[in-house]
Amino acid sequence: MRRGHLRAVGFLDPAWAGRNYRVQTVAAVVSGLGNAAAPIATAFAVLHSGAGWGSAEVGYVTAARTVPLVVLLLVGGAVADRLPRHLVMVGANVFNAGSQAVLAALVLLGQPGLWALMALSAAGGAGQAFYAPAAEGVILRAVPAEHAAKAFSVFKMAVNGASIAGAAFGGVLVAAVGPGWVLAGDAACFAVAAALRAGLEQVAADRGPAGPGLVHELRVGWREFRARRWLWAVVVQFGVTNACVLAVEAVYGPVVAEDRMGGAGAWGAAMAALSVGMLAAGPLMTRWQPRRLLLVGNGGVFLFGLPPLALALGWPLVPVAVAMFLAGAGTTVFIVGWMVTLQQEVPEELLSRMSAYDAFGSFALLPLGSALAGPAAAAFGLSGALWGCALVCAALAGLVLLVPEVRRLERAVAGPASRVPEPEPVTSG
Repeated sequence: MRRGHLRAVGFLDPAWAGRNYRVQTVAAVVSGLGNAAAPIATAFAVLHSGAGWGSAEVGYVTAARTVPLVVLLLVGGAVADRLPRHLVMVGANVFNAGSQAVLAALVLLGQPGLWALMALSAAGGAGQAFYAPAAEGVILRAVPAEHAAKAFSVFKMAVNGASIAGAAFGGVLVAAVGPGWVLAGDAACFAVAAALRAGLEQVAADRGPAGPGLVHELRVGWREFRARRWLWAVVVQFGVTNACVLAVEAVYGPVVAEDRMGGAGAWGAAMAALSVGMLAAGPLMTRWQPRRLLLVGNGGVFLFGLPPLALALGWPLVPVAVAMFLAGAGTTVFIVGWMVTLQQEVPEELLSRMSAYDAFGSFALLPLGSALAGPAAAAFGLSGALWGCALVCAALAGLVLLVPEVRRLERAVAGPASRVPEPEPVTSG
């Protein structure tokens, strides 16, 4: 994609938005459209299979995706710190396009077995494990430090806008044409994103120096991760919080929507409201520069418990959507503060590994949370399981504030010394 084409996208045209930032943002928007619709399509492919499957089977398929994601994240981070990050992303996108295309074909051709749904979900998780650390390293490297909060806010606004459209249209399309065609659209989005990311410029920092080996680099990453108490404290918090959030969004929400809200279209609207909240908070975060990054960011995490609370209370779609909107706004407040903190506190050569340890810890309990979502609903009732998710999210948001660094870590003062220059492209080979 030529530079002029990217400049046609108005919100990606400020002076600090280099070519890699613009390409990665446009590619993230394209893949985000499919990614927002795919979980809805997958859940309702299970529920509409004709095999009498319910929340337990939805949980198993969701867990199958998260197991390889967790297991391979650290390897993906180390690979992304050693190889050109844009090539790692392209390879992961191509792999995901293929796995989603096969999944779509099976759903369209007839009733797929549960094992097939789980295996292809696992393939999607494996691709994401290599994509995510490389992608975070690229976007963190792509802008000067003093513009980081604004850049990350604009990036999240663009991605969340795609999530709004993907979730809303995904739910409608699942109801109208079935989940198989929605999954086929996700495969096409991955393919387009891969083509876009192939045009990213390789920069000198994208290829790490040859080291003693992958295991050594993982050990170095673990040592650096443990040395930052603010980092591992928040990661532990999100290890449990994310398991609760995934259970609500991928298992309990679709089941509740199927039972009393009207099905896939209703849950697509609720998920779109979550993304609208993320998008709405974006302009605020482009202007607001809170001094205590993690303290303010964690304030947004208190809102994560609102959706399960609304579902547990049996509220109709509109108040559930409002709860999702507020949780989405809290997500943006946290993510912008978190990404600025990572860029400020973590050396460039460690970014992908730190991102991988961050993601590994944050996602470690996702398989367990997904697999136990159905049994928990059977044991405590759906309402009881939702109350549990709401209370856990709120309690952990309070407990992490006991860590002094989380309360006190401050934004660095921007100035000439803090500027990260736009990296110069280098040629391959």
